[in-house]
Amino acid sequence: ELKVLIEECFGLKQVVAPKKEEGPKMSAEGKVHLKMAHIQITDHLALGVLKHQVASGHKSPNHFSLDTLCMPGWNPVQNALENSEVDGAFILAPMAMDLFSYGVPIKLVLFAHRNGSICVRNKSGKYAKPYQQFFKHKTFYIPHKMSVHNMLAHMYFTQMGLRPGVVGKEAVNVLFDVVPPVAMPEFLKDNAEASGFLVAEPIGSRAITAGIAERQFLSSEVWQDHPCCVVVFRDEILKKYPEAVQEFTTMLVESGIYIRDHVDEAAEIAVNFLDPQKKIGLEPALLRNVLSDPQGITTDNLYPVKEDLETIQDYMTSKMEIGRRINLADFVDTRFADIACKNLPSAAGTGQEKGAPRGAAKKLGIDQALASREGKYLIFTLGDERYGLGILDVREIIGLISIHELPQMPPFFKGVINLRDKIIPVMDMRSKFGMESAEYDARTCIIVVEVSGLTGSRLIGIIVDSVSEVVSIKEQDVEDPPKFGSTVDSQCLLGMAKLPEGVTILLDIDRLMHLQEEIVLSPAL
Repeated sequence: ELKVLIEECFGLKQVVAPKKEEGPKMSAEGKVHLKMAHIQITDHLALGVLKHQVASGHKSPNHFSLDTLCMPGWNPVQNALENSEVDGAFILAPMAMDLFSYGVPIKLVLFAHRNGSICVRNKSGKYAKPYQQFFKHKTFYIPHKMSVHNMLAHMYFTQMGLRPGVVGKEAVNVLFDVVPPVAMPEFLKDNAEASGFLVAEPIGSRAITAGIAERQFLSSEVWQDHPCCVVVFRDEILKKYPEAVQEFTTMLVESGIYIRDHVDEAAEIAVNFLDPQKKIGLEPALLRNVLSDPQGITTDNLYPVKEDLETIQDYMTSKMEIGRRINLADFVDTRFADIACKNLPSAAGTGQEKGAPRGAAKKLGIDQALASREGKYLIFTLGDERYGLGILDVREIIGLISIHELPQMPPFFKGVINLRDKIIPVMDMRSKFGMESAEYDARTCIIVVEVSGLTGSRLIGIIVDSVSEVVSIKEQDVEDPPKFGSTVDSQCLLGMAKLPEGVTILLDIDRLMHLQEEIVLSPAL
């Protein structure tokens, strides 16, 4: 897609206006020909089951015939929907809401599923306490910015004490990168600096089976019974062919129940529907495991609950500052689901309290996800005070070398050093903390640390009086920092460790070197 846009911008390729369809064609029997877009994930399996049941004669629609278009990623689905190349789509809920906010004439008629996504971590890395260090300063893949996966990953890493996000918006230490779902396993395999990904199944389970990844958590462990993909139709279809949309919606709800009650058969259907060209390498056994996991995908409650969508847009607009709020009453058309789901016990919705993801208040299913201060620290001194830096933030320790000064810099900024052809800014920690200056001596050294920045992570050198040791610190030995009495802003402190050698101040190096230094250094460096 990027190549095509570049060619169009430079006049290398003639720009052709997208072909506008006049709407679905009617068959001789008076049936509406519905074209529905989807991608290769189990979230869209209800569509595959319906297609199979129609093709095999188990269902005979009176008002529509069905054509499904399997697309390579989310952007093609979005473009097809915008350009009237399809009549409807199985699409990410935040993406659908975003399209609606920009005037694309679509309505949500049904949820496509609940739950069904998985977070995996790169198997090539060493996963040990403190667990958040495994993800820090690394790339993490999501399928789209406007996705529930982005939201759930943001929730998860934020609760770990990390700062996730995309490059450029703010200083982040878990860098989100968008990758098409089917390509994620190969991207993870080929990039040692990628920590993992969060995506719909069966992509994650296939990566685990291939030995590329290990399971971190299922999406239901962060938000139980969450929606993700939804079913939308263009407005002209809803207005001109309500009987066809109603029949399609009712049959889709029945297909969802079929998946719940016939897992083996649904797994066989999934292989052919999700991997028609046999490029992904899906096997029925893998799909059976995905569909039967008690914490995995559910397809028997597809009623579109507005409170769930409100939760999504509340979190993404307020906590993540992405997307625009919409009037959900104008976006969600429940008249078809009201009929299709009227005999189901769960037709009234999830009963979820508005504004709070179910399960979000509980622990994330694994205690290791909690922000922990336990781990190994490099201890350095400034005068009589001891400080600790997380050892995984430390890249190396060197003696004093020639520092090149730069004009118009703050006092704590001493200049830059050339370390093996890398230009690294250097700061004096005594000056940074407002302490009395001292002459550098033989024990003075520079600790090179990796910190998060506006454009990703970067190396910074800090000058300290001396480095003493590396120690292992237990969580029970750490107390919360006081709100006063320290030369360091309490927001930059992880805690106060009680060690035999004395109280040690544990620093959050990312917060310490946060936006002020980035803004100061960016023009000069």
